[in-house]
Amino acid sequence: MAALDLHGTVVTAALGPTNTGKTHSAIQRMLGHRTGMIGLPLRLLAREVYDRVVAQRGPEVVALVTGEERIEPPGARYWVCTVEAMPVEKPVAFVAVDEVQLCAHPARGHVFTDRLLHARGTVETMLLGADTMARAIQDLLPLAEVVARPRLSTLRHKGPHRLTSLPPRSAVVAFSANRVYELAERLRRRHGGTAVVLGALSPRTRNAQVALYQSGEVPYLVATDAIGMGLNLDVDHVAFSALTKFDGRVVRELHADELAQIAGRAGRYKRDGTFGTLDETGALPADVIEAIEQHRFPPVRRLWWRNDDLDLRSPEHLLASLERPPPARIFQRTADALDHQALAALIRRPHVRDKVRGPQATALLWQVCQVPDYRNDLTEAHVELLDRLHGWLSGPLARVPPDEIHRAVRRLDRVDGDIETLMARLAWIRTWTFISHREGWVDDAAGWRARTRAVEDRLSDALHEKLTQRFVDRRTRMEGGPVALGPARPPTLEADGTVQVLGTVVGQVRGLSFVPDPRGLPAEEPDFERALRRLLAGPIAARLDELLAAEDPAFTVTADGTLRWEEIHLGQLQPGREVLDPRIRTLRLDLLDDEQRARVQARLLAWRQALVQAVRAPLSRPPAAALGRPGRGLLFQILEGLGSAPMERLAPLWAEVGEADRRNLARLGLRLGRHHAYAVDLLLPPAVRARATLWAVFHGRPVPAEVPTGASAPRPPGLSSAQALAMGYALLGPRLVRHDMLERVDAWARQQARAGPFALEGPALDWLGCPKAEAPDLFRALGYRPVDPEGRRWAPAGRRHRPAPTG
Repeated sequence: MAALDLHGTVVTAALGPTNTGKTHSAIQRMLGHRTGMIGLPLRLLAREVYDRVVAQRGPEVVALVTGEERIEPPGARYWVCTVEAMPVEKPVAFVAVDEVQLCAHPARGHVFTDRLLHARGTVETMLLGADTMARAIQDLLPLAEVVARPRLSTLRHKGPHRLTSLPPRSAVVAFSANRVYELAERLRRRHGGTAVVLGALSPRTRNAQVALYQSGEVPYLVATDAIGMGLNLDVDHVAFSALTKFDGRVVRELHADELAQIAGRAGRYKRDGTFGTLDETGALPADVIEAIEQHRFPPVRRLWWRNDDLDLRSPEHLLASLERPPPARIFQRTADALDHQALAALIRRPHVRDKVRGPQATALLWQVCQVPDYRNDLTEAHVELLDRLHGWLSGPLARVPPDEIHRAVRRLDRVDGDIETLMARLAWIRTWTFISHREGWVDDAAGWRARTRAVEDRLSDALHEKLTQRFVDRRTRMEGGPVALGPARPPTLEADGTVQVLGTVVGQVRGLSFVPDPRGLPAEEPDFERALRRLLAGPIAARLDELLAAEDPAFTVTADGTLRWEEIHLGQLQPGREVLDPRIRTLRLDLLDDEQRARVQARLLAWRQALVQAVRAPLSRPPAAALGRPGRGLLFQILEGLGSAPMERLAPLWAEVGEADRRNLARLGLRLGRHHAYAVDLLLPPAVRARATLWAVFHGRPVPAEVPTGASAPRPPGLSSAQALAMGYALLGPRLVRHDMLERVDAWARQQARAGPFALEGPALDWLGCPKAEAPDLFRALGYRPVDPEGRRWAPAGRRHRPAPTG
């Protein structure tokens, strides 16, 4: 356990290479708290995580904050943001910052360094990134706990390839747009097409191009190093077309850790990946290959830093404060951030410099300088826009004139032109979207946000279509299609599983089985169905390795106990002799051969074992073996209850448990309160999910789609007290209250009652996270009652109290 840092919070640094599950782990940790915030390096990734959190918690409690998009419901408890847009002033229990190795990025590093040093949750903080940051974090945050996260799959070097002989599911990496276009054109001519990803694409265009690749419509992806962060792709091989890049100042060789960040996109979850170069590029040095394969790189020694204690007395004072030297040798001052360059450029203009007087005017100028140029090169046209924007905001209207924004947006709302023209328009419209999100800068801000977003979507769709037209030759992709079934009868597998031959429905694929439709099968061809099954088995079996490599959370159980992986039904989870001994009845899986079927069955048994061990393992650690007979009996009762049991049932047994057994039970994480005995580790969300599933299957009840994950939650309709107990919760009035929190609230109430009747206010309601209106029902269920007609003062039921003095 990490000690509290100077901010009073536990700080954990989860560090490791790509494909370690760091971000997923942080999201789950965040959702275990009542409030939280996570900062991510890309708007695209922030949107993806926002969608995931909304799916688990609902849109009414999740906010999205990026430079170009703000979704802030009144009841927001979880904040998903880009790192630059994190509202760090908001007090939240949990904070995570992703990709902290970007502290070493020349352009953005100072922002990540600021978050590393200052962004904190009130209870817990997680820093995620490459293990090259371990030494810097230990130096700067000596009380932080550094946790190494191993890669889930193996990354291996595979020698140089010719571009035309690359294996399918390869990503070719270039470091300029022109080189990307050249390589994509060569792949189109040879293989029929490729998807294209560049950093300058809008998130919507990038998603559409990625979907083109992910769907299998094209077998290759050509990209800049933009794929090195935030994109989850089914890439088997990464090929570098160059080992140098222009970094904005000079052409330099890529460092081994930079190459590894990109190469790490090969392989996903537990599927291994490979990396290499094109033969025209030359081979990677042996020491670089070894470093990438072994994930060993020199530590980050210098972090980019910028003073955040800004002097707003005047533009000159502001500029001087931005150029203040760093406080320690580990830091390197950022000198050429775009907002800093914009400030220097604007105050060289006399009409701007003469207009800015005093802190308020200087603060406004600084806000204007922070409007981004999405081409990342601070063009003169962008400085002109900032100049005009400052003139509008500092003028009598103090707003962007409606006709000006209307004229600018209308000029950009065109989908004609080539790829470069569309990309330039997208950069401009994203800037106007950012402006519309600044509070008080435009009238009818919500309307302009909607309009600029609609224009961005139209431009993004047009750009995707242009890229597809240029780099995907669909006629070439159709050559060499499915082998004919009988005389010119290629089977077609629809998205819903329907199988057609020459337009006639002949059956349906359900999971890994084929269900024939006798009305469509040709009676005069007895071998037709056998041949059909053989052809269908090919694409189905192609997904077998992915299924077998899938992690346990990828398998889900529906309300009726059906076990699924993605859309494929695999079997049925059925009750066994005991609650911790469920059975799996697998489906026929008749599109697999015997060996494949056995492998699937073995994977499902491993999943079942993991489900059971999620409950059994925490209570099977070494202290359990040292328990005497009374201790083993008590442990058995708790294990039979899936981690919890009422104290009234255990009290006689507890009286017989000796001191040594009590210590060993405590080492197992067992806690005995006034109401329940419970295992602390089995109150964590993954264990609660396993407990709910096992209880529902054993008792023939629907498996719940959602389970409670916090200290308390609204009581779902129809939930019984036995089902709540099995999940580690108690029914308390209108809410489910987790057992540890029930004991904590009850202890607080008893302490208050010792001094006499007490008011239903204070930390207990914050712990529960419930509306104040529900408090009376909760405390009645705990055995308390009001002692005055207004219900302001409460005491244990059955105890007499004098009325409070008046006057």
